[in-house]
Amino acid sequence: MSLDRFRLDGKVALVTGGNRGIGLAIATLFGVAGARVMLTGRAETDGMRELLASAPDRFAWVAGDVTDPAVPDALVRATLDRFGRLDVLVNNAGVAANGDFHEFDDAQLAHITETNLIAPFRIARAAVRAMLDQGGGSVVNIGSISGHVANKPQLQVAYNASKAAIHQMTVTMAFEYAARGIRVNALAPGYVVSDMTAGGIANAEWNRVWTENTPMGRFATPDEMATCALFLASDAASYVTGAVLKADGGYTTH
Repeated sequence: MSLDRFRLDGKVALVTGGNRGIGLAIATLFGVAGARVMLTGRAETDGMRELLASAPDRFAWVAGDVTDPAVPDALVRATLDRFGRLDVLVNNAGVAANGDFHEFDDAQLAHITETNLIAPFRIARAAVRAMLDQGGGSVVNIGSISGHVANKPQLQVAYNASKAAIHQMTVTMAFEYAARGIRVNALAPGYVVSDMTAGGIANAEWNRVWTENTPMGRFATPDEMATCALFLASDAASYVTGAVLKADGGYTTH
């Protein structure tokens, strides 16, 4: 057994929502592991620019709103045009919104569903087509512990439903493509320090409840999620498909 199985030398990855937070951490680590990486997101960020400048032959960027029906195919084409292949897709882009279920309006529901479920479906569909043409690949969908539990104290039925759907999409895709060389897994983070959780972490009551309900007693860093994604994407997980890996500091143990 060699630790080289954790490397991604010669492989190409597409990371959605790669401009910040977990996505940027995943893209960075994949590059360290030897991959060439296409990052995408709605807007450029300082962190993304710094990463591209550090190794312009290894990292590339294409802007895109994943909820635009034309963007998923365009992202895959851009990756193939730039790097010649696509071995790993990380479906990371996502949004969240809180509110009472009975007051949640259709516009909010549509935005969450389109971003967290329909867009990953379309992007995975485009990526799988490319992977089938080259004989295999790996898809890592970013789900959430919210696909397993009812969060507290915040109320977020639509977000939780979208992440549960991503987990089931993962399992069903894995079944469909296991014999065709494509592994499909999901990562379900707990509470991670990021732009998405910044408001909750700054809220004293939410911070207390989140921390107290996490047995490890702290929030995760994006880098800790990146190492989990690397495992699932790499040949180190060659016999792993259809898994939903919880990385939550023990949150879902009780």
